[in-house]
Amino acid sequence: MPGTLGRLDNADGSCRHGVTSLLRSCSYYRIEVRSSCSDNIVINLNNPAENKVRRSGVKKIEVQLCDYSSHTEFVQGYPDGLPTYIIRLQAEGMSRALVGGELTEIVPGDLLLFRPGERYELRIGERGPLPAAKRSGDYFVMCVGEGMDEWWARRERPTLSRIGEDGRIRAVWQQLILEHRRLGGGDAELVALLTRALLAMLDRAIDEAPDSRSAPALNALKMRSFIESRSTEALTLEDIAMHVRLSVSRAGHLFKEHFGVSMIAYLQQIRMHRALNLLAYSQLSLEQIAAESGLGSYAYFHRLFRAQYGMSPGAYRKKRSASSRP
Repeated sequence: MPGTLGRLDNADGSCRHGVTSLLRSCSYYRIEVRSSCSDNIVINLNNPAENKVRRSGVKKIEVQLCDYSSHTEFVQGYPDGLPTYIIRLQAEGMSRALVGGELTEIVPGDLLLFRPGERYELRIGERGPLPAAKRSGDYFVMCVGEGMDEWWARRERPTLSRIGEDGRIRAVWQQLILEHRRLGGGDAELVALLTRALLAMLDRAIDEAPDSRSAPALNALKMRSFIESRSTEALTLEDIAMHVRLSVSRAGHLFKEHFGVSMIAYLQQIRMHRALNLLAYSQLSLEQIAAESGLGSYAYFHRLFRAQYGMSPGAYRKKRSASSRP
């Protein structure tokens, strides 16, 4: 039924919703509301639990399967082409997948991306079941929808990438798996948001992936991620080197070769960035900021800050506070 049948206004009149259709079928009522706030609201009078705001600017992503798969022997193939997108991250063990027309060895850290219509083949334990200690494990998601089409068309991505996975991607993937396991497949909006977060993190990981699938390049990425995740703690060069099972000298050389700065210099940059945010937006004391950012004592924080910015942390805070006043 076209036309506006009524209006739904907030108390302050800030956002008005025009009712554009009222559908009735037997005892079923459904109201569709168009809003100047770019929301589409669908109201089912018979089942309020179904009522939700649909964001008109967000294209749909439907997750069909999402899980962690672990096998000692497994074969999967779509010789006539996939019906969905498949995103797969090898987490442990090894497998072989069809990449560029050839079966290629896939090892931990390898990310596979396939679109609908592409041939897909995955093999695990072809010469007999793998020992339990060498079983293959991977995170995967199979999905469709306009949102996936839009993401895929946004840029070119390699079918196979070696990414420096540091636990953050897995954490989002695990949340997506748990939500999708809920009765009815979980909350569709939350599943779509988690999927979009995962896709954004994978895009960044692809951008930061080394040019080759070499172990040294991957170790450099792992060290950087380790520094970022532990920057507020007491962290030593020995800790960083131990994370990738290298000597301190080898780890330091490898890091500087790939990123152009030493591990200590990068760690201090991360800590100083946090300290700047705390100076600008928190009410913590200068001593607390030094501790919270991982810089330890205020004296050390003061010395580093003055050397980098030409003023003390206290002077910086006062200057910024004065400039932000209306």
